[in-house]
Amino acid sequence: MATTLEMAAEIVSAHASSSPMSKEELIAELGEVYKTLAALEKGEVVATEAPVEEEAGPVVSKRKAFGKKQIICMICGKGMTTLTRHLKTAHDMKPGEYRKQFGIPAGTSLAAKDYSESRRQMAIDKGLADGLAKARAARAKKKK
Repeated sequence: MATTLEMAAEIVSAHASSSPMSKEELIAELGEVYKTLAALEKGEVVATEAPVEEEAGPVVSKRKAFGKKQIICMICGKGMTTLTRHLKTAHDMKPGEYRKQFGIPAGTSLAAKDYSESRRQMAIDKGLADGLAKARAARAKKKK
């Protein structure tokens, strides 16, 4: 049977393989996981706390977060072209939860304006809207 420290190291290494972590964060998490496992082994009740990052206010304002070339995460302040994947991997959060937490309207895109425009132009160039119109027309014919 593995020791508590070995189990804690496996848990932290699995988490670190999917999330970028600094040396200090790794050490702190290893300590937390070890304490929790040791308490569970002794049969003690472990109090769980909500993550501090979700309770805190936004790192940047809504106005600054939605830029032309990049969108900035209001939780951690990192800039990127699209926010959806970052929210899932870094914060285990769905876009709807993020919008609700920061009061962002549902129609607001979580992608940079330049990125959205380039994807839109690519779809127009490839004629993707034409295929969609044909499929809708065929579906409407079948219903009649």
